[in-house]
Amino acid sequence: MTNLKKIVIDGNEIEVDGAMTILQAAEVAGIEIPRFCYHERLSIAGNCRMCLVEVVGGPPKPAASCAMQVRDLRPGPEGQPPVVKTRSPMVKKAREGVMEFMLLNHPLDCPICDQGGECDLQDQAMAYGVDFSRSREAKRSVTDLDLGPLVSTTMTRCISCTRCVRFTTEVAGITVMGQTGRGEDAEITTYLDQTLNSNLQGNIIDLCPVGALTSKPYAFSARPWELRKTESIDVMDALGSNIRVDCKGREVMRIVPRNHDGVNEEWISDKTRFIWDGLRRQRLDTPYVRINGKLKPASWDEAMAAIVDAVDGKKVAAIAGDLAGVEAMYALKGLIGGAGGNVECRVDGAYLPIGDRGGYVGTASIADIDNAQMIQLIGTNPRDEAPVLNARIRGAWLRGADIGLVGEKADLTYDYAHIGEGREALEMLANKDIGAARDMNTVVIIGQGALQGKDGEAVLEAAKKLCENTNSKFMVLHMAAARVGGMDIGFATEGGMINALDGAEVIYNMGADELDIDAGPFVVYQGSHGDRGAHRADVILPSAAYTEESAIFVNTEGRPQMANRAGFPPGDAREGWAIIRALSGALGAALPYNNLGELRAAMFAEFPHLAALDTVPENEWKAAAPKGLGKGAFNNPISDFYLTNPIARASAVMAEVSQSALSAKMAAE
Repeated sequence: MTNLKKIVIDGNEIEVDGAMTILQAAEVAGIEIPRFCYHERLSIAGNCRMCLVEVVGGPPKPAASCAMQVRDLRPGPEGQPPVVKTRSPMVKKAREGVMEFMLLNHPLDCPICDQGGECDLQDQAMAYGVDFSRSREAKRSVTDLDLGPLVSTTMTRCISCTRCVRFTTEVAGITVMGQTGRGEDAEITTYLDQTLNSNLQGNIIDLCPVGALTSKPYAFSARPWELRKTESIDVMDALGSNIRVDCKGREVMRIVPRNHDGVNEEWISDKTRFIWDGLRRQRLDTPYVRINGKLKPASWDEAMAAIVDAVDGKKVAAIAGDLAGVEAMYALKGLIGGAGGNVECRVDGAYLPIGDRGGYVGTASIADIDNAQMIQLIGTNPRDEAPVLNARIRGAWLRGADIGLVGEKADLTYDYAHIGEGREALEMLANKDIGAARDMNTVVIIGQGALQGKDGEAVLEAAKKLCENTNSKFMVLHMAAARVGGMDIGFATEGGMINALDGAEVIYNMGADELDIDAGPFVVYQGSHGDRGAHRADVILPSAAYTEESAIFVNTEGRPQMANRAGFPPGDAREGWAIIRALSGALGAALPYNNLGELRAAMFAEFPHLAALDTVPENEWKAAAPKGLGKGAFNNPISDFYLTNPIARASAVMAEVSQSALSAKMAAE
């Protein structure tokens, strides 16, 4: 039995699912209906009334198209498809009336409002507004809310669409915002004047159709038409959220999400959105060489000469940090690995099996979470490790999925069954007779916190055995944007960091700022910020940040994506791969490519799946080989969500939010 229904919209006959609303059916027909409260990823509120349409033969008054389903429409007298008009005189008059009510109390803030130029109310007022008002009463005034250091509020502009309320409640999973009062006294407020305690709160800025909620750090910095917009990929976590980087001149002014249903839908985390001020602070813009114990500025030739002298006849190793692009790692592997040195990208010590993509990536895609009936989390706190993915898990929970957790307890914004703290609980699950649960659509997600112990291999094998017993799909949740790409190209050594650095007299550190290197080896640091790695270095080579070079990153599900260059690095800083190519020439072992195109051609020839951008390859599954598990709990590896990488630690905004979150946590305790 089919659920398809025919409908005629403005003379266009289409066939759509009967469960679709008139507004959705109109979009299928290519007809845009104005709206303020409706959003396809939120529940239907039906309270702005801007989407009114005329249903022929239906109610004698306009109907809200966002709240009326196609299957509820009455057919014609002889069974003809129902007819809907979106441009009739009745509709035009109704929308003009709604717009007049919208503007009744709206302030004339357009010249100073940050939403100017990309405001839904501005756009619709051009079509349905008038240049006068019949109201002579004073406009109402509403007290502004303090939502914290990220979201600025001007509540007199609010039109009560409730998008912010629905997002924070349904997607972010916090019950702080709500609406009180009726009629002209209605206003959006927070419970007991609380600030927002979500790391997804910045998304309400994009959702607000007027200027009631704007970005506090970005306030009065630029107008939309002044910005140069570049589509790129986020590297603050391993999800690979699709973003747009907006620049004014040489500086990044803001970062906003792009829609990608398979990855981040249209949300990004607050760290992704507000990290941009860290791109201009504490930057390395000239090479440095340590002379008599002190780092001193040098030219590129002097820095290269110092490295050549240090490397001569020495045992060399290379490590790559969390933000390195695949091209730079490929070039570094060709330089160091080609000379017999060791390379390693697993700088956090987590066990990831070399050459087994099903083991270090898994077999599940991010979209598989949407339809899961059971999700088992192992040693992970996705709210901190991948906030947007956590919102997706919450969405599955709202649709009825059961969630289980083995690991440290945390507020994940949804209910879950806490199986245990660590290895004993995982072993019990892996050996349990699941029975009917094999028929459920299940996804097992293991985090880096579970894989960082000495028995990381045994933990991984136990998780794989659990997948086999429950017929589940498997996902390894990474925290570093560079990790999967590094494993894909073999930037790893058997035995991990201990074996890779064993006996190394020279260490080439490509942006690994989350670890301490012991005294002794000569350290070359290549990175964009003066963080921990630069302080330990004997030679510093300044490189571009992720917004300043074109690079491929492979996300946690194994999807290669291209991050495009939005600006240029400061001073004498250079692109990562170009620095390594120049160094190879200075060392007398020039790499066989002279530009990025030639490098990628060589890389794609060796690793063809990297050329299939935005595609998730199917990974081979190797049967579990259970080993002896140790004892003890899994600990979540992130202690401060806002300060996990050198760009974040250079950001004044992130420092303020981190302090605010810490103060709120201490107050709650």
